[in-house]
Amino acid sequence: MRTKAKLKIWGSSLGIVVPSEIVKKEKLKEGEEVIVEIKKKRKMQGIFGSLKGWKIDPQRTKDELRKEWS
Repeated sequence: MRTKAKLKIWGSSLGIVVPSEIVKKEKLKEGEEVIVEIKKKRKMQGIFGSLKGWKIDPQRTKDELRKEWS
């Protein structure tokens, strides 16, 4: 199951709060171990900024993608 979560300060570390709907669905209990996959959410601006060296027109690519998303 995948979900988005925000990191929060927990002492000198960062913690993740598991949403209650996932706790219920997965029947999670305090003290159980779970596996968490960490992937930083990237902003679209950062993704398209990485196309600067490409031989394609990044603006045209963004426009084409926006047409497909709407």
